[in-house]
Amino acid sequence: MSENKLKAGLIGYGLAGKVFHGPLLAGSGFELSSILTNNPERIASAKNDFPNALIAEDMKALLDQDLDLVVVASANVVHAEQALQAIAAGITVVIDKPVGRNVRETHSIFDAADKAGVKACAFFNRRWDSDALTMKRVIKGREIGSIHRFESRFERFRPELKMDSWRDDNAVEQGGGLLLDLQTHLIAGAIDLFGPAEVSYCSMRKIRGGTDDDCVVILKHLMNVDSYLTVSAVAGGPGSRVRALGKTGAVEYLDPQEDLLKSGAKPKDGKWEIGPKSTGRIMRGDDVKDLEIEAGNYPAFYNQVAAAIRGQGDLPVPVADAMEVARLIDVAREMSIR
Repeated sequence: MSENKLKAGLIGYGLAGKVFHGPLLAGSGFELSSILTNNPERIASAKNDFPNALIAEDMKALLDQDLDLVVVASANVVHAEQALQAIAAGITVVIDKPVGRNVRETHSIFDAADKAGVKACAFFNRRWDSDALTMKRVIKGREIGSIHRFESRFERFRPELKMDSWRDDNAVEQGGGLLLDLQTHLIAGAIDLFGPAEVSYCSMRKIRGGTDDDCVVILKHLMNVDSYLTVSAVAGGPGSRVRALGKTGAVEYLDPQEDLLKSGAKPKDGKWEIGPKSTGRIMRGDDVKDLEIEAGNYPAFYNQVAAAIRGQGDLPVPVADAMEVARLIDVAREMSIR
């Protein structure tokens, strides 16, 4: 394959497509040549952001653009259907979290890709948060000794339901709710840091009366770490994004990349031009110091995808990891409803 720009098609232009995938694809050297959305406001937004891209009316129009990559960033209910169409067309596919609504659906996607000899990858971009990269360094360097508890959160305060949002309005069977949405990122991050785990506790609640909007999952890892993973749309006082307790201290910090993307900042040439500024601290009782933070690097995800398409390396997220996350989500759901 030539070293010219790879051509990408993007399905969906909501938050995931507009704020994350579009800028990251462009910033990592892809040509965003086609965008599929049927929402008039999103069509106008896509035309403004990518005036040279075709606004496709359906999957056929998108897939007919001689693409190297298809990114599925649509509602969860159609992830599998659209990913399978891209695979049938022989095109590498990246699927935003969750890959499928359950382990069976997730397996069907990767199984089809394997049989067709097509590359398929989950978009677990949070593994390139500065907090995740910093935790890897903290673990490797034993900066707070052996870690026994890891806490990770996505907590927001949105007390009113958005009935035009599939996350709030769709039933679990259609892919709605926070267990399938943000908990996917937290579970993917925890097993990346601490390895194999089983679910020891799950609580899914419907505080606002729609689908699950407050969800706690506790994982017990084989390496003797407990991960406390919390997502909530009704947290009036959000906690630290990440907190880890070790034998000789604790760390906590935040990642700025989502706020950067929402502000309109874009990476260039596969990296941030100015390193995203994170805040963190390391604590040993009353002794509190600034924590040296690794720069977050979402562009690395699509840099690795591009290399894999060109036959120069592996995809950034192993299929086994995506399958394990799907399995743990299914176990957590069953545990909560018993």
